[in-house]
Amino acid sequence: MMDIRRLTETYAVSPMIGLEDLAQIKALGFTDVINNRPDGEITPDVQTAAMQAAATALGLKFHINPVIGGALTEENVRLQAAAMAGATGPVLAYCASGNRSSIVWALAHAGTKSADDLIGTAAKFGYNLEHLRPALDG
Repeated sequence: MMDIRRLTETYAVSPMIGLEDLAQIKALGFTDVINNRPDGEITPDVQTAAMQAAATALGLKFHINPVIGGALTEENVRLQAAAMAGATGPVLAYCASGNRSSIVWALAHAGTKSADDLIGTAAKFGYNLEHLRPALDG
């Protein structure tokens, strides 16, 4: 069963999803899915190519932005921001636990929302982003 956590009206995160979850994601009103999980962490049946094909077949826009744990890049933040900005409706981003998807969301909003708001929003859903405060205050 999916564990969708809506950080905002237009952005939600989730631990790893499966092919069978995509129809429900569409039914819940999401228009875009962002894959923040590198293929090297998961089994072939839910790797990028399979997920993208299934999502696209359902009319979902699928974004590929693998975030390697402990090796987040500025490009990851830029790609996440671009996917969110270009979405025509609510976005669901997934990774192993939802944490990386929360981190790139928060960093993409640095300077547009307060660090307290970003950290507090993620904390409501079990994600501790306090370590990002210096970057979020920037």
